[in-house]
Amino acid sequence: MSLPNHFELLATDGSARTGRLTTPHGMVRTPAFMPVGTAGAMKGLHWREVREAGSDIVLGNTYHLMLRPGAERIAALGGLQRFTGWGGPMLTDSGGFQVMSLSDLRKVSERAVTFRSHIDGAKVELSPERSIEVQLLLGSDIAMQMDECVRLPAERADIERAMQLSLRWAERSRRAFESAPAGYMLFGIVQGGDVPEMRRASARGLVDVGFHGYAIGGLAVGEPQAVMLAMLEATAPELPADRPRYLMGVGTPEDLLEAVARGIDMFDCVLPTRNGRHGMAFTRWGQINLRNARHADDRRPLDEESDWPSARNISRAYLHHLVRSGETLGAMLLSEINVAYYQRLMRDIRAAIAAGTFEAFKDQTRANWARGDIAPR
Repeated sequence: MSLPNHFELLATDGSARTGRLTTPHGMVRTPAFMPVGTAGAMKGLHWREVREAGSDIVLGNTYHLMLRPGAERIAALGGLQRFTGWGGPMLTDSGGFQVMSLSDLRKVSERAVTFRSHIDGAKVELSPERSIEVQLLLGSDIAMQMDECVRLPAERADIERAMQLSLRWAERSRRAFESAPAGYMLFGIVQGGDVPEMRRASARGLVDVGFHGYAIGGLAVGEPQAVMLAMLEATAPELPADRPRYLMGVGTPEDLLEAVARGIDMFDCVLPTRNGRHGMAFTRWGQINLRNARHADDRRPLDEESDWPSARNISRAYLHHLVRSGETLGAMLLSEINVAYYQRLMRDIRAAIAAGTFEAFKDQTRANWARGDIAPR
């Protein structure tokens, strides 16, 4: 069953694509990277900085928001965008990833997943129907189907069982979404682990059900990058060219570059803020560890050509001091620098695709990373 299409493909360069996705809370330029605000907040960052860095859309998590402060409460307070103050497009994860990551606290059945809350131990049931209900209460511009994700490596039988269960849950999620207001979207999620034929079967089954867009889940969960890219190559050709493709939970700047080259349009990952909290900066010269003593007397900024003020104006010596002193400001500055770098990378990728120079851009970007950080003085 076909659903209205809110995605416009603007240009292609090989398999790389650039386009725009229209949501009830604004337009999203693709390829897009979504910073992760799991509980309705970006760790260490104000929404203003997230927006100024160039983010069109952010991610929240159904499971965490359902537990605290509660979907019904958020709905009564005007929805997630108004409640948080973000105001722009939001995508919410269905809670399926917690089926894997909280494996010691849950039980999976055909009908639902039963969790023990990591907050207070209370018993919580999350079915495909309840997941969609929660996401509609939150006011998510893009909701995700309920799925089951398995950590790799895994036995083939376990991969197939989870893939088939996810397909059945996709149908139930699709039916539950029929009451959604016009303009809101539901994405299906391809599963199948590291088995190409299961990935293809999952993708075909989801296309038969019909979704506004299609996500590729169950990757970056323990497998090597080469396996992840092989699964993208097996899956992307099975997905409709006129619908957005979202690679969930990925990843490093290199992952993003390689996935775009294979036709992926959307990404999310906690790395920019998580690594920032641990003293790591993403730059056009690769990752820089500000804990390293080499920076202690270095007056230079991280990147004097960056268009982000904190990367251009603040000395490495000061960032090093903040990180080594455990000052909160260090984590905040590095988190904003990292989010801004990711968004600059996506902006440059979009421009290169539009200009037909994506391969050259990809080669130059990889060469910069390989060259590494500027030499110490």
